[in-house]
Amino acid sequence: MTTAVYPGSFDPVTNGHLDIIHRAAKMFDRLIIAVLNNNSKTPLFTTDERVTMLREITADIPNVEVESFDGLTIDYCHQKGAGFMVRGLRAVTDFEYELQIAQTNRVIAPDIDTVFLTTNLKYSYLSSSIVKEIASYDGEIGAFADPRVVDRIHSKMGVRKRQHE
Repeated sequence: MTTAVYPGSFDPVTNGHLDIIHRAAKMFDRLIIAVLNNNSKTPLFTTDERVTMLREITADIPNVEVESFDGLTIDYCHQKGAGFMVRGLRAVTDFEYELQIAQTNRVIAPDIDTVFLTTNLKYSYLSSSIVKEIASYDGEIGAFADPRVVDRIHSKMGVRKRQHE
């Protein structure tokens, strides 16, 4: 059974993340979405809230699990028996950073391969930061995330839901 880990902060999870999740779930027998608990950042959502949202929106994908972790991703992969790490790429700048991390991980853990999936073109510009910024100005974010996530973003940020006529 092949196990892969898709790590990230997912703050918040976007349709771009969900696209990668659906595609990676077809490639591996078991896909673990690993939500990073990073104390050096100030996230919009707590780790538990991010795990809950991801579990809700991936509940229809039987081979997907969602957990939180802290520490090195490769250590987490070893704990879970994962031989693969999934990373999404939007642009060349993502590739440069991700390649550096993948090569470093390969030196530390040669038994774990990194699989890069390029994002669907319709999400190539999309990031969690952009979604949060648009939402902070009460902008329409319905095209960027699952409706359950959108509702939580609006609620967390204290902005009203924009009504369209």
